[in-house]
This record gives sequence, structure tokens and C-alpha cells, in this order.
Amino acid sequence: MTKSATKEGTTRYAQKYAGRAAGGHFRETQRMELSSLGIGTYLGQPDEKTDAAYTAAVVAAVENGINVIDSAINYRFQRSERSIGAALLQLGAKGFTREEIVLCTKGGYLTPDGALPADPNEYFFREYIQHGLFSAKDLAAGSHCMTPKFLKNQLGRSLKNLGVECVDVYYLHNPETQLSEVPKPEFLQRVRSAFEFLESAVQAGEIRYYGMATWNGFRQDPRARDAMQLAEIAQIAQEIAGGMHHFRFVQLPFNLGMPEALTLGNQMQRERARTLAEAAADLDIAVIASASLLQGQVARNLPESVAEAFGLENDAERALQFARSAPGITTALVGMSRVEHAKANARLVSVAPATVEEFSKLFSRGEGA
Repeated sequence: MTKSATKEGTTRYAQKYAGRAAGGHFRETQRMELSSLGIGTYLGQPDEKTDAAYTAAVVAAVENGINVIDSAINYRFQRSERSIGAALLQLGAKGFTREEIVLCTKGGYLTPDGALPADPNEYFFREYIQHGLFSAKDLAAGSHCMTPKFLKNQLGRSLKNLGVECVDVYYLHNPETQLSEVPKPEFLQRVRSAFEFLESAVQAGEIRYYGMATWNGFRQDPRARDAMQLAEIAQIAQEIAGGMHHFRFVQLPFNLGMPEALTLGNQMQRERARTLAEAAADLDIAVIASASLLQGQVARNLPESVAEAFGLENDAERALQFARSAPGITTALVGMSRVEHAKANARLVSVAPATVEEFSKLFSRGEGA
């Protein structure tokens, strides 16, 4: 397989589905064509049965018009990345090339390797502290770290797990965790150090772009301790690498129960309050929605008005349609741990996203707000 996703490769992938994919399913961002749905690999037991199920699900997703794959090194103790690596080998044998697939992963959380060790503290001391990758003061919440040496180690492990030379999007994983224990100036300095490493990884050809995958950071009231300002973060990247910086992706929860990316004016930019989606558009940063079904919580018993707005066969499809159709969202991620999940969700590949008018009419009714 070739080294990374490319404009030519992802365009070729989209063209394979020209007769099946509806208009608007593929979206161009950062010189790549991304499917409006992506496969997530978070949940599940760290066992061989789940490993095989995820591998088969990733293959099925890519075969059915979904070319965005999302993971993190700590998902299932590194096993989700390895399941994706196995899937990439199978996809290569089926004629899909690396340059057609947008591969995303994350680093930041300490994780065991494959299974929980008998003594986790001893394991992390031996694997990381003894090698000088971080010290106790670099940890937040006892589990989160983003020192350059640690990120370099984690990226190397992820590349090996995935069996690739380059990751297309590498996220700092929930960096707002650090704000629970360090003051804002110290946090921003830690972000700067991390970004300096990530820009060097771009130059080394190990990642194409980097970003932040958050849970609370971009959804909070700006006065909250763990709130982050996207413009402030982007300015750090600008100072490091100028206008050609590679901080081009953010990921945050967005679904019918968590619509803050489009509804909360918590990003201060040019002396006015903007939503995260608006701020990201101004900064040329792509927004990826995670938790599109909120682990199933918004996949059933939706208000009748949602069915009236979107039609479709069931509430899960309607919830995904909501997330993928939102203005400013490039791709909506959904966990798919089995082939049947992948095939069911891929039904939306042939359904056009809701228009801005349809989406706005639903939103004006207050659904999810």
C-alpha cells in the first residue's frame, strides 16, 4: 500500500461509488475526499473475538463507501489499532489502496499493551518513566500525558499497530484533561511543545495533519476550567509553522443530545462570540463529529418531528442523518464493531444528506437543544 491518503486516491475511491453514493456523501477537505460517515472503534472487549469482528467491520465499511477510519492507541488496549491494521491488509488484497483511506488515531492516554497487566503502576513505570518519556509531574488525572517524548513513543507504537508508515490525522486525545490539574498558561505551553513535535512528525512523513479530539474542551462555557478556545490553539500552530501549519482537524461529540458545536456561541473570535463550527470554518479547520449515536442513547425513541424531517427507516438512521447533515460537519463517526453494523449504517451512503433548509427547520423546533 502507498504511504498515506491523497487527493488523487480519495477522489478515485469516491468515483468507485459514483453510481451508488448520493451527492454530498463525499466532502473535500484538506486536499482529501472524506465520506460523510466514518467508522469508530472504541467499544468492545479486549479479546480475539472482538478483534476479528472489528477487522471484518472495517473491511465491510470500506467496501460499502466509508473511507474514514478512526481509532486511538488506548482503544481496547491497542487492539483496535491492530484490528484496523489487519483490515488494511485484507483491503489491499481486495484492490483498495492506502491512498484511498483516511486513517485517524489519537495519543495522550496511558494504555497497557493488549491486556491489563497485573500491576499497572509497575508496567507504566518500567515502560515509560524509566525510559525518561515523562515524569510524574507531566501526568494529569493519573492517566494523561502529552510530552513530546511520550507522543513520539505513542505515534511509533500506533504506526506499528496499524502497519502503516503514515497516519493521515493524529489527534491529541482529550487534551483538556490537563486543565484539571495545571493552570492555563502551563497548559498552553504543553500544547506548544506537543505541536512542535507534531509539526516535526509531519516533516518526517509520519503524519499528514494533526488535531485535537476532545470531549468537553470545545463544548464548555468559556469560563469553565477545562474550556478551550480554538483560535488560541490555532494561534500556537501559526506561531510554530506559519500559514502552512498542519493543525487542521478537531473532533468533538455532536448528536441530537449534544448539539453545542452548532448552538453554543462559546468561541471568542474577533471580539465576538461564535460557535465552534463557525470558528473552525474561519480557521480552515475540519470538524469531525464523534459519538453520533451517543452509544445508542439517541438511536431510539426520537421525537416524531425528527422522523417527519428526515424520513428513513429507523431512529438510528435519523440520528446519523442529523449528525452528517449538520452545516460545518465533515464526517460523523459511529462505532461499528460488527459487519452488520457497518452494512446497516452504510445504507445512508446512498441517501443524500439533509439540505440546510431541512436541517434548519428541524433545529428551529428545538430538537436536541
